[in-house]
Amino acid sequence: MIRIGIIGLGGMGRGHAGYLSAGEVPGATLAAIADVSPVAHEWAKTHLDDHVRRFETADAMMDSGGIDGVIVSTPHYYHPPLAIAALKRGLHALVEKPAGVYVKQVREMNEAAEASGRVFGIMFNQRTRAIHQKVKALVESGEIGEIRRTQYVITDWFRSQSYYDSGGWRATWSGEGGGVLVNQAPHNLDLWQWICGMPTRVRAFCGFGRFHNIEVEDDVTAYVEYANGANGVFITTTGEAPGSNSLEIIGDRGRLRMEGNTVTFWRTAQPVGEFLRTSPTGFAKPETWKCDIPVPGGEANEHRTITRNWVAAISEGKPLLAQGTEGIHGVQLANAMLLSAWTDDWAAVPTDEERFYQLLQEKIAASTFQKQSDGKALDFTGTF
Repeated sequence: MIRIGIIGLGGMGRGHAGYLSAGEVPGATLAAIADVSPVAHEWAKTHLDDHVRRFETADAMMDSGGIDGVIVSTPHYYHPPLAIAALKRGLHALVEKPAGVYVKQVREMNEAAEASGRVFGIMFNQRTRAIHQKVKALVESGEIGEIRRTQYVITDWFRSQSYYDSGGWRATWSGEGGGVLVNQAPHNLDLWQWICGMPTRVRAFCGFGRFHNIEVEDDVTAYVEYANGANGVFITTTGEAPGSNSLEIIGDRGRLRMEGNTVTFWRTAQPVGEFLRTSPTGFAKPETWKCDIPVPGGEANEHRTITRNWVAAISEGKPLLAQGTEGIHGVQLANAMLLSAWTDDWAAVPTDEERFYQLLQEKIAASTFQKQSDGKALDFTGTF
């Protein structure tokens, strides 16, 4: 039985505690929680069994000898240092998204993971969705041909001002390290690169507090270029309604569109590049077939699925659906987009991690933004 300790008992931590306590992860048990907040301990006392030990610090829990692995569900800045501390103690680690705020700290976490020999995962729960796995499989099979263009529009991450007011750390450079790119869109940045690959450079335009009384970005439009000459656009915001969520991938064999729970593939009868080179008719277009791709149903609790997979990797050696070390890719993209906006210039991928870190520290030092929590707890059910 894998004994799990949760670090951070906020909205996400309580969600993990709930399904673990209910015995919904075979081969695992919730053994302990660690949180500095008395409110968290009161919640644990009320909602968790007496055998779940409660610690005021993560170090005390990790040194207790009573756990085999940790789930890190703290604010973003703490993900890498806590994961590193666990891995160096010989504990397995599963971190919430994003992997971290800046590439430098995530790279250090990855190095610790590789040296540890422990199982290191990340909570990219949207990788478990059948529709995302179907699109990835279609791309990897070569069915759509070489990618020519990608377009990802995710404007359904709407958040009201009260969401940002719920925590003093939220939407600040010092407390969160960014806005939509480090809080909501890490899911989409991961899916984008997981399915389409990483670009080589980015030119981004960000609105900082465009829709909300915050100092970080709540609106992003980014243009990217890939090594093969393809290009792409990534658009996200928390201030637009009604929003949309669609990914289009245009390849040499047609156009694939994912929206809602549907996947449609307009497949050309022959490669587009071949047709445009050889067609004797100037206004001719390739014959195209519209294909509605079937998508099976999936697991309702995606977070539980990732945790089950992580536990199976520990106890049975099964492959991870979301390797922790892969979390750096989304952070690279987020850092590059912010760096591009800050400097009003192109940003390379991989990101200039020292330059980004320097500018982030300058943002923190120069901040005069004052925000107090309204003290209202948020219900995170169904928001992921």
